[in-house]
Amino acid sequence: MPKKLFVGSLSYDTGEDSLREHFSQAGTVETATVIYDRATGRHKGFGFVEMSTEEEAQNAVNTLNGSTLDGRAITVSEARPMQPREDRPRQGGGNQRYGGSRY
Repeated sequence: MPKKLFVGSLSYDTGEDSLREHFSQAGTVETATVIYDRATGRHKGFGFVEMSTEEEAQNAVNTLNGSTLDGRAITVSEARPMQPREDRPRQGGGNQRYGGSRY
């Protein structure tokens, strides 16, 4: 079963191909994904890598955490399950359905 890893402190020059290549040192990479901001199109400086086995994932954490990729020291750890977001009110008050407050 593939094991997902979190990769942080990525350079803005790092793409999915270089991420995949870097992690292939530790074993078989199933997927390599860099996370992008929808509004700006710029990536957020982190991503996820899925290794094909638990052993390869642990090897990646042990050998690649703190390694340099595209000029930056990266952090590698086991990815945690995504937590549901809390319903939180939008800032600015007013009638949220129609886009703002009336003063």
